[in-house]
Amino acid sequence: MGLGGISIWQLLIILAIVLLLFGAKRLRNVGSDLGEAIKGFKKSVREGEEEKPAEADKPQLKESADDAIEGEVTSKDKKEV
Repeated sequence: MGLGGISIWQLLIILAIVLLLFGAKRLRNVGSDLGEAIKGFKKSVREGEEEKPAEADKPQLKESADDAIEGEVTSKDKKEV
């Protein structure tokens, strides 16, 4: 028994048919393109995970006059004084 009830001989016959239809060169190109796509996806996932903690550690410094509570001294008020 092979994968899901498919024997080794059946897999070899399927492989031979695919090779006849597409050719070895074209299958190699498809395989390398697929490998590069997977590498790029993994790299972008890794970079995304590295950016999230860095963004969470940064304090939120953006404050507008509308967000300030009455009576609270803002950086805009400090400049006017």
